[in-house]
Amino acid sequence: MQSIYLTWMISALALGVILLPVFKPPWAKLSLPPFVDFFRRYWVHILIVFAIYNAKDGIDQIDRVLMASTGLDMTPYIWAVEGNLVLWVQQTFQADWLTAALTHFYVAGFMFICYVSVFYFAYFDDRWLADRVTLSIAWVYVLALPFYLFFNVRVTGDAIPEMQTLAYTLTPEIADWFRRIDPFTNGMPSLHIGIPFAVWLCLTRFDDDRRWNRYRGTVLAYTLLTAFTIIYLGIHWFVDIIGGMLVAGAAVSLADRTSNGWWKFFDERTMNARIVTVLTHPTKAWAWLAGRTKRTVKRYRHPTSKETGRMAVFILIFVATVVTWDLADRSLPAGGVQAPEGASAADGWLVTLDNQTEGAVLTLHNLSTPEDEPVVINTPGLSLNSSHAVHGDWLAVTNTNRIHIVDLNEPLSVQHTLETVNVDRVALCGPPDRPLLLTLTNGSMAAWGLDGETNPTGLVVFDDVAQLSCSGLEVAVVQARTPLTVHVQQMGVQGHIQYNINASATMEEDAILASWGTPVDMANASIRDVAFNRDFVAVTVNVSATDRLVVVNRSSADQWLASNPKFAVSDPSMGENVLAYAVRDHLNPTAPVEKYLDREIYFLELDANTTQVLTSDTADQWAPQVLPNHIVYLESDGESLTVEVHAWEPELRLYSSLALQGGVVVAFAVVALHLWQRQNEWRERT
Repeated sequence: MQSIYLTWMISALALGVILLPVFKPPWAKLSLPPFVDFFRRYWVHILIVFAIYNAKDGIDQIDRVLMASTGLDMTPYIWAVEGNLVLWVQQTFQADWLTAALTHFYVAGFMFICYVSVFYFAYFDDRWLADRVTLSIAWVYVLALPFYLFFNVRVTGDAIPEMQTLAYTLTPEIADWFRRIDPFTNGMPSLHIGIPFAVWLCLTRFDDDRRWNRYRGTVLAYTLLTAFTIIYLGIHWFVDIIGGMLVAGAAVSLADRTSNGWWKFFDERTMNARIVTVLTHPTKAWAWLAGRTKRTVKRYRHPTSKETGRMAVFILIFVATVVTWDLADRSLPAGGVQAPEGASAADGWLVTLDNQTEGAVLTLHNLSTPEDEPVVINTPGLSLNSSHAVHGDWLAVTNTNRIHIVDLNEPLSVQHTLETVNVDRVALCGPPDRPLLLTLTNGSMAAWGLDGETNPTGLVVFDDVAQLSCSGLEVAVVQARTPLTVHVQQMGVQGHIQYNINASATMEEDAILASWGTPVDMANASIRDVAFNRDFVAVTVNVSATDRLVVVNRSSADQWLASNPKFAVSDPSMGENVLAYAVRDHLNPTAPVEKYLDREIYFLELDANTTQVLTSDTADQWAPQVLPNHIVYLESDGESLTVEVHAWEPELRLYSSLALQGGVVVAFAVVALHLWQRQNEWRERT
């Protein structure tokens, strides 16, 4: 993945240097010293562009969590406006050679514009344009941020069923690179249009003697070709292009208004002198800072409309930051656990098997109040090998020779006890008020009523069982002799349905796994886990090289790989038409990167077939469980283990609500004062 990126970056930089003689002002001379000297003369400009380019990763992390927390997806509205116009463009012009050429142009060309547009003006010491182009690029990104966080628009290839994301799927290596750096929800506005169009507007507006005419024409041609490229490749909508142009226009105007004030302080010629002063005469620097602070405080104690306007903007940014932080940090730790070894959840209840200092303990959490301390369930003979299951208000848990049934509304007492021998696993399914108990012992399946009655519903009992799962009134079974077949039967109904699973990937994906020293062995593939509901079946399949996630549509019998086939998936959980799972995404075992060694939680919205990233950090998360109002999962940061509870519905915490309410009140007063001052100042001028 890194080799592709380096190839694009080196190509873009090399092309920029090669084209210097083409785009230089007519009277300019080329020489070697400016290549070295322009870093000293324009290091702030370079730092700004570098910071903008690298800020994307952090913003994308926040955006992924906001999408998972709030579901802020505006794509259906854009689609309703445009229809399938972008699809017509792609299908009309689609050709393999064009796809390959435009994919490389899409990435390398954007790098060229971002880097070279500042480099050219700095190299030839055109400070007038360097100042305004740099600030214009910065303002484009700043103006785009609110859209990226709160107006999420998916790429067209991820929204229109017939549309293909041609650039993202050109090769497995390129696909992995795009998936790693792009959340696929930052469509509006298009930076691939916004930044070059802002550069063209700057050249049109500020290049008074037209010394950059040739470069200006090239930027315009690049922008027009990029507009076609991002439509053809299945990345952007036409509205995204319009949004990029509007943002560019606003950014250039803001750059013109702020340029004098910004570069008065950050101009490298004066900044270098200030840095020397701070290092050699710190007392003088401190006196200047104290005097500047005193004058600023005095100005804001008796503000004009200029100061009140800045105060209003600051209040808006502060409130938005607090609310965004709250929405992006939705998980609440379920307290009272020390080292959870496993968890079961259903209908607002969470039960964890906790390895505490006094031994194995079952703790019960009420997810409607996750901040409360959990209740310890007294289960005799409990060990870390005990199996437990939750369904409705009932808990079933095993020890060596008994199964204890607990009513979670009365968790301090055991309601029923069934005598058994060495049960490997228990499951509860059926009506929530009176579920059926299923047991698995050495591959043999048995069914019980909670009162001990043997198989009261007449369920077909399988032997040679490798996997057992329940959902509502249905039971799914995988037998060891048919390791790629899922048998699903409904209580009270004769017979069962079989789903034969195909976990095959493309030859290119399998070849990459083989190059990592983990070749695929489909002949010995087997199902590891099963999750299902009335509409879908999801399984993880071990193919020796990795564990792949396969989803089957039960109505149409269509099935597909729901995650990247190279990276291991585990712990699928399905509920409310949402499939959650843990995955070690982007991990190449031949060149492991530390931040990809941990597992992350993803979830797939099955109706829309869209994938969201719930966690994206350095902590290890696994064992997600989907509930009507929550998703819970285990998390380890290397020092402690916790159970995290993520609420589906966004709800502001107290501090965010207070910040929002206080901000509204203060903003009302400040904006009213600002408008009153503006009118008085206008009247005095006239």
